[in-house]
Amino acid sequence: MNEALSFALLAFTSFFTLINPLGTMPIFMTMTAELDQSNRTKTAKKASLVAFFTIIAFAFSGQLLFSFFGISVNSFKIVGGIIFFLMGMDMLQARLARMKVQDDQVKSYVNDISVTPLAIPMICGPGAMTNAIVLMEGADTLMKKIALITAIAVVMLLTYIILYSSSKIIKILGETGNTVMMRLMGLIVMVIAVEFFLSGLRPIVDEMFHA
Repeated sequence: MNEALSFALLAFTSFFTLINPLGTMPIFMTMTAELDQSNRTKTAKKASLVAFFTIIAFAFSGQLLFSFFGISVNSFKIVGGIIFFLMGMDMLQARLARMKVQDDQVKSYVNDISVTPLAIPMICGPGAMTNAIVLMEGADTLMKKIALITAIAVVMLLTYIILYSSSKIIKILGETGNTVMMRLMGLIVMVIAVEFFLSGLRPIVDEMFHA
């Protein structure tokens, strides 16, 4: 039992660090600034659920999927880095804050952004997927598997709560505060994107030179 609890704690801390819901919050705030409270809540809920089921799917079958399609984690990191960089560029130029959503397009907009980019790759990115695969391989007992799934569920619940709470932050900051915060976070997202890109590219380049 103690072994399962230790494994659950390891899973929780690693997933919370990799997913980093506090880092996702500014992007969520920016992309949902034009939505009302109910649609913002719906977006947070759907993004968290999609990310949860995606991580669980990768935990149980990720290694098979990667092998079947010939995809490497490093390639996934490169693509994720490009997506992050383009998103950070838009945030830095304050483009996302001016996104207006028509009433008849709200449902479609919520469905689109809750899956991509919020759920994938912001919440459920290459790091979280890889972590799920590695930890599932180490879960050699039923209790450890249950502990892993529970830890992922708790992290996703905390992610939802943090994203849901961002509505209050939007009201406190106001339009000017949101724009300033978005530009600052855009710069940070671009730095993260470069790190993602290089961490995926470096092993591929090393392999090419050694070959």
